[in-house]
Parts: sequence; C-alpha cells; structure tokens
Amino acid sequence: MTPENAKQKRDQLITDGFCIVDNVLTDELLNDLRRETDRMLDSIDHPPHWKFQGSDLNVNSCDEPVINRLIHWKHTRDTLDTLGLGDFKADETMIILSKPPGGPALYWHQDWRRWNDPISTAPWPQYLFLSYYLTDTNFENGCLRVIPGTHTKRIDLHDLLITPHTDAARNVDEHDQYMFCDHPHAVDVPVRAGSLVIAEGRMLHAAHANHSDQRRTLLLCWHRRSTEVPENWTGEIPESILNRDPEIDYEPTRVPGSYLV
Repeated sequence: MTPENAKQKRDQLITDGFCIVDNVLTDELLNDLRRETDRMLDSIDHPPHWKFQGSDLNVNSCDEPVINRLIHWKHTRDTLDTLGLGDFKADETMIILSKPPGGPALYWHQDWRRWNDPISTAPWPQYLFLSYYLTDTNFENGCLRVIPGTHTKRIDLHDLLITPHTDAARNVDEHDQYMFCDHPHAVDVPVRAGSLVIAEGRMLHAAHANHSDQRRTLLLCWHRRSTEVPENWTGEIPESILNRDPEIDYEPTRVPGSYLV
C-alpha cells in the first residue's frame, strides 16, 4: 500500500466510518477458512435468534488453529500499522457470520455500548470491526450496507431504531419500516473474496438479504483501543474528551445519548 493510498483509506475511515483493503488473505488461507467454517457451521444447530445475522458463532482462537492464524495474520497487523491504527488490539474471538441461501436482511444497527461515555465523541477511529469476506459479496448475496458518517453524527434513523441485539430486535417484523428501510444515504459495500472491511462499530450498518443459492460467509473480529487520545492524532480534540474523568465508571448502554449530535 502506497503512502497516498494509506492516507486515502485512513481519511475515509475517519470521515465515513469504513474502508476496504483488497487482497489481505492468501488463496491458501482463504481456502482453509472456507473449509473449516463450513465444517463448523454444518456441525451445529442454528437457533431462531440467529435469523437476521444468519449465524452468530463465536470461535476462540485457542479452539481452532485456522481462527488463531487469522486473528494474528501479519498482513492485517501491517495494514493497521500502515493506516495509523497500530494501537488497536484484536479480541481473541472470531465471529462467523454466514447468511444461508434465502436468508433475510440484517436490520440497521450500531454496536457501540458506551454512549454514556464522553469518549463517544472521538473523531478518530475508536471501536473497529474487521470483516474478512470468504466469497465475492454483492447486493445479490447479502453485502454490507452502511450509512457513512453516522459514527460521529446523529441522523433521523438513530431515534427510530429498536435497540440492537435485544429480543425486540431479534423478533422484529421483516418489513419494519425503519429497521429495514432504504435510507437515502445508505451505501452498499460489495467486496471481493479475501478482502478486508475495516469499519467503526459506532456507525449504522446492516446487510442485504441473500438471494443466491450459496452460503455467504464472513469472519468478524472486534478491535479495541484505550480511551487515550491517539499519539498520531493531529486534529481537534472535543472538549468533552479533554474534560473526561477517567475515574468514572460510565454506565453501558447501546442507546445513543447526548454525545451523538
């Protein structure tokens, strides 16, 4: 990745909340991941509450060698370093999100649980999910959808959505006018197999239904950093963060509050 390309992707991540890095996985690792994730998915029951995600199988790195390889994949670590994200640490668990043929869309949601904390106003990348796609993914088989900029800016939809990953969200009607809406600012994110999507967990995102006759699988790993201002940050620092009390234990919530404006 050239310095110019790295700057472009970092700027997109900061502004829009996501970027794509192609050809992160080798063909060998990609094939190993396809084989092993198919094995794992075929060996378990899929409970009803997985309906919209397709699957939500959490696999620890110590239990599956191929997952351990991916979590510690050097190309990913080099990519994060190049993008100025070297202070992010990966969870030791991968989530297999595999939408079966005919699987419904995934509803609009964000995954941040710290909306009561002033760190929610961070203009820099703060809470990232890295998604590795094992097949070419597009509208037809259920690609990612995002609403750029919603990790730092409130829009109408924030106040109309059911709190994500709750029973109410898992059991929502597939035709809910807000949870599955075609928002005018939504963008599809089609990717090629072996590509990596780096995205902000604070950003509103969803996924299309899988209209194909093949399974659509991705592997997602959460990456976190401290609440300190990044050493490489040269932009403005919000007053809410400058005045943040690091000793306060802020009550967790998935509902955006006053820090999202």
